[in-house]
Amino acid sequence: MAVTALGGGIYEVESDSGHTYAVDLVDGKCSCPDHQMRGVRCKHIRRVALEITGGRVPAPGRRVVDCLACGREAFVREDDPAVCDHCRLPPGTTVRDRETDALLVVVETTDERADEVTVPKKGTLADFDGGVDEETTVADYPNNRHYPREDPVVRAVYPFSGDPDTPFEDLQRYSFPLSRLDRVVSRPDRSGPTRSSGREEADRRDTDRSLAPA
Repeated sequence: MAVTALGGGIYEVESDSGHTYAVDLVDGKCSCPDHQMRGVRCKHIRRVALEITGGRVPAPGRRVVDCLACGREAFVREDDPAVCDHCRLPPGTTVRDRETDALLVVVETTDERADEVTVPKKGTLADFDGGVDEETTVADYPNNRHYPREDPVVRAVYPFSGDPDTPFEDLQRYSFPLSRLDRVVSRPDRSGPTRSSGREEADRRDTDRSLAPA
């Protein structure tokens, strides 16, 4: 039986006989005659449960996407951007800017593309990254031009710079292509932060590329 997730906990099941039934897994209901007449947990409900357990269809509350960052198929929460758990930077994650080596804290990972998001004349990276005088996209920003144009946009703040008394929620947000930011993790010996090993491949690609000055 072929199972297709329709969203909202509803699944379409095509049976061996060619009939198609709707399974509401949250309420434990199916549109097939066996369930409608006898109220039993029919084979279609069981099939959906097996497909979810086997990782072949998303569970209720999740959807299947092609990750905007790596291109791999993944299951994400229905309200989350189309970025897999491996690539997504959750709010509160400390990251390091590959261009300036500055530390930032992530506010959100979006499913907006870097070549579609426009940064205004003010409120860009002007204070930290050289700045631009006219409106441009995140992808066309001077220090972002060698990162993928289709990269998801990540918004982050600089809580370690400026007035330390400024409340976190009042800090200026800045937009970055996801590939520009490295997740910072603590070393096992607690000797200090280091880049996540998941970005080592990207680091190797950049060994011959000079970084723009801060």
